[in-house]
Amino acid sequence: MNSISIFEIFKIGIGPSSSHAMGPWKASTDFLSRIKIKRKSLSECISIDIELFGSLAKTGIGHGTDKSIMMGLCGYNMEEFETKQLKENISTIEKSRSILLLGEKSIPFDPKLNIIFNYSTVSSTHSNMMQFQIKFEDGSKETETYYSIGGGFIERKGSLNKSITKPEIPFPVQTASEMINWCESNNMTIAQISRENELQWKSLNQINSRIDKIWHVMLDSIFEGCTSPGILPGGLNVERRAAQMCSNLLGQSEFLSQDEWLNLIYKMPNEMESVTNWVSCFALAVNEVNASYGKIVTAPTNGAAGVIPSVLLYDCIFRKNNSKEKIREFLLVAGEIGMLFKKGATISAAAGGCQAEIGVSSAMAAGALSHSMGGNIHQVLMAAEIAMEHHLGLSCDPVGGLVQIPCIERNTMGAMKAITAAQLSSHTDPKNAKVSLDTVIKTMWETSKDMNSKYKETAEGGLAVQISVNQPEC
Repeated sequence: MNSISIFEIFKIGIGPSSSHAMGPWKASTDFLSRIKIKRKSLSECISIDIELFGSLAKTGIGHGTDKSIMMGLCGYNMEEFETKQLKENISTIEKSRSILLLGEKSIPFDPKLNIIFNYSTVSSTHSNMMQFQIKFEDGSKETETYYSIGGGFIERKGSLNKSITKPEIPFPVQTASEMINWCESNNMTIAQISRENELQWKSLNQINSRIDKIWHVMLDSIFEGCTSPGILPGGLNVERRAAQMCSNLLGQSEFLSQDEWLNLIYKMPNEMESVTNWVSCFALAVNEVNASYGKIVTAPTNGAAGVIPSVLLYDCIFRKNNSKEKIREFLLVAGEIGMLFKKGATISAAAGGCQAEIGVSSAMAAGALSHSMGGNIHQVLMAAEIAMEHHLGLSCDPVGGLVQIPCIERNTMGAMKAITAAQLSSHTDPKNAKVSLDTVIKTMWETSKDMNSKYKETAEGGLAVQISVNQPEC
């Protein structure tokens, strides 16, 4: 697999799903951009149709796939997009029955007719498949097929085996064993290895600036969730809990800014009940923001976006590891561990169930926390292994096709397992470990392939069929 940057693992984007929203958004823009290059302009376009297959079709409405496709067709930059614009933008398209392709060419467009949810056709390549077809004034057509493969990553049919040219990195890593060899032979930590690789693509200032921005977006999503009561969109009438939980934990304390809020939490008692409550609150907050089409960071996906921020903020507040360098190293290590799963298995729930999302994010957070606690390379990877081992086989069964039940609460579970795994690794001699991280990654991938498709983000099994709900409208 091509070299992956941590900034491909950590992407700033819009909820509620990296594979069902961010991926289709990116694919839509990519398709039109290619057409524009090939045809010199979009002026002769007269219509466009998008057909969704597999998991994208079955849970696309609940995951906002149609909305994301429309924003991608309009050419909006996902990272810079103001989430408050979404409702108005969608309303404009629906009322006018037209869409402005890449902000340049207006054509007739009815989301109910031009976005087709194909529930019956199954792709043997990937369950998150979408096909774009555009027609021109001269009667000709252009068609492309894309796959949304998790974490906001996409692949275009016909280019799957074409390598993307990137400068070579000094420490190429495909497996945890290779990571150990690099670290030990060079007397370096995972964070140092990761930074040296990233330096082949960006300057040190650019790397630090980007990591800092990622952390700020994570922190903003926690704060937004902790201060935003109400009901989540989608039709399930799920009440947001993070704001009430935050209020209960702070008692009579008041704050007027994010900094004041953080300072109040810094003064909270460092006792188990208080700490675990805050970790859960942080995780709930992020994923309530994600479920309401807010701005979050894939870590490595939207559905699992709350695990790493909550564990990192736990490390900052309750373990006092709040220096910029500590935070940067935490995210560097987490990103590297995420890459091991991306390369050796999957980070797509549609391909591997929820073990590929919450499980991977928990492993990433556990390894990063172990590093922050002073763990050596073996303890860091052991922490990641422990966290994933106890997520193996976890299905993805979203009720109503929404990223709400059980997804939001699962982030709290993933965060707590990550902390426990890091603590266990710090009190264990890795030489006595019976299971390696490479083994558990391989096991996860084999489990993914054996898992019935109804437990892979299709809303056709598990909790999704035990709870009776009407088809939600987001």
